[in-house]
Amino acid sequence: MIKVGITGGIGSGKTIICGIFSRLGIPVFDADTEAKKLYNSDADIRGKMLELFGKDIYLGNEIDRKKLAGIIFNDKNALIALNSLLHPLVKRNFNFWLDRQSNVAYVIKEAALLFESGSYEDLNLLILVSAPEEVRLRRVLQRDGTNKEAVLRIMKNQLTDEEKKDLPQVLRIDSLIRCKHETG
Repeated sequence: MIKVGITGGIGSGKTIICGIFSRLGIPVFDADTEAKKLYNSDADIRGKMLELFGKDIYLGNEIDRKKLAGIIFNDKNALIALNSLLHPLVKRNFNFWLDRQSNVAYVIKEAALLFESGSYEDLNLLILVSAPEEVRLRRVLQRDGTNKEAVLRIMKNQLTDEEKKDLPQVLRIDSLIRCKHETG
């Protein structure tokens, strides 16, 4: 089975591309959605989240995503702690999911942080979805109803498209395809 990773910065269009693959019948694993499930449904993760970020990090049974973003994108150590907590579990769940996909030729793993998490090493092919920063910013502002400064803090904590495509580690990957979407 070929494992294809789709990555790109916030607002780049990863979800649109993955939606196309999904409509074509290709199984898609969304790492960000999986992480959100873990926040809200895994008792151990919930306990560690409360320990790391305080009791008001949850609104009822759901993580307060804006509050969490405000913490982790302003404190590098908090971001590192969160990633070290979640990435191994998302990887484990991806492998469980892969076991259930044994009858397909290839699968897609969508993750904004494929390089940052190191999970690209388990994939055969990568697709880097890119868009100009101003397009990405506009999309996220429309989609999330957040403010410009918050989005820019997130972007600052992600590798740029140029950094991703130029990483020496990319040489160990079969191919890197850049899908460029210039319009909104």
